[in-house]
Amino acid sequence: MLDFDKTEPGHETESDVLLAPDEVTIDQQQIILYNDDFNTFEHVIESLIKVCKHDKVQAEQCTYLVHYKGKCSVKRGSYKELEPMCTALLERGLTAEIE
Repeated sequence: MLDFDKTEPGHETESDVLLAPDEVTIDQQQIILYNDDFNTFEHVIESLIKVCKHDKVQAEQCTYLVHYKGKCSVKRGSYKELEPMCTALLERGLTAEIE
């Protein structure tokens, strides 16, 4: 347990533990995959495994969510990380965007 009242060396203060707002980088975005009427379940599952590095169960779950809910967040990360994945999904004929 931290004792926030002690400021001697080796003891953390509350200000040492909390990050200043400019130190916190919230660069988390997501790829949203949308339902369509022409891609098969197998193609979507295969694409999520290949492009987004999902395991089979995760890819299947996302595919069913897309089918029944109309869309699903399939990957989170920085824009720099997500942009090539989103492009690859689009090249495979899927409908996706980064939010």
